[in-house]
Amino acid sequence: MGSQRRSRWIAAIELGLISSTFSTIVSQLFAARIGRDAAVDWMTVATIPTGDWAITAEPAWSAMLAGVAFHQWADFSWALLFFGVLGRWTANLRPLTILLLALPWAAVSSGMEWFVLVPLFPFWQPLFTLQQPYWIGLLVHGSSAMMYPLFARLRWARGNGPGQDLRFTNAWITGAFVVIALLGTIALFGNHGYEPPWLGHDRDADQTYIRHMTAHHAQGIELARLGAERAQDSHLRALAMLMVASQTGENRIFENWWLSWFDTEMPDCDAQERAAMPGFLTPAEMRQVKTAPPGQFDTTFVEAMSRHHKGAVKMADQMWHSRGDLRLRVMAHAIRHEQQGEIALMQGASGLAAVTTGLRNMLGDNVN
Repeated sequence: MGSQRRSRWIAAIELGLISSTFSTIVSQLFAARIGRDAAVDWMTVATIPTGDWAITAEPAWSAMLAGVAFHQWADFSWALLFFGVLGRWTANLRPLTILLLALPWAAVSSGMEWFVLVPLFPFWQPLFTLQQPYWIGLLVHGSSAMMYPLFARLRWARGNGPGQDLRFTNAWITGAFVVIALLGTIALFGNHGYEPPWLGHDRDADQTYIRHMTAHHAQGIELARLGAERAQDSHLRALAMLMVASQTGENRIFENWWLSWFDTEMPDCDAQERAAMPGFLTPAEMRQVKTAPPGQFDTTFVEAMSRHHKGAVKMADQMWHSRGDLRLRVMAHAIRHEQQGEIALMQGASGLAAVTTGLRNMLGDNVN
């Protein structure tokens, strides 16, 4: 029987390729269902090893592929650590036991990335932690961990292994393909304007939030484009381009949800509504940014964008604590986190301060 067992390292390599690919596919298909623009998320991941190179106002294929490749490498490494380095304790476990251990492992591995490995040693990249709340990484790592039980099958030569384990993993493989097919179908319909129906409790409140945040984002995009064009500091220019990309992607999701849920064109906000929005800049304030002298532009831009972001955070925080559609609330939590993080990034947050700020931003609105 022992001769029929394969090397745990070979099995771990195969499992790492399977689990990382599964999480990549699930992340790509599921992102828009919770208000994430997958292209922007992959671009953000690409900044971990490449820095500002990856950031553009419209995510480039090269940056997205770099983000996917880095994600695959990271997930692959965690599987190799779990079944290879720690194989003395994990390599001979049954599928269900592996699953029960893999889910806490997903929490540990995603936490290590969010709190330590990315913002501190070895990458020293604060953008990821300040831009994406921890739960996004947890969902990604969780989808990868769902494939870990297959190791109990890969550990054996083809056709061998305990019959109970083979039956379990056969069902698990079938379930994985069903999940991908289901998410793919939902994504296909969603991309053509047929998202799953609205499930909130207050239609008027959800419609008002979508309309207002879309208008607020539109001004944020206009303001961020000025920063991308005129900022003297190269990091600030890159951050402004990220703001353009993220808010443009979010507005596309808002528009798609509106058409899918309410089957009508989204009404524009009137001047009175815009004036009442927190952080919405007046025409005079926008002109002040546009006409700021080169030597004063960066300071003027940071002040205006910080005020604008704080207003969006208040709007998102209200939605997060509302009884609205869960997808809107989840998206609002991410917007709240990302825009507070961008305020911190504009102020130069890095290292342990970025981790502390990111954690505080995720748990509370933290805006005066």
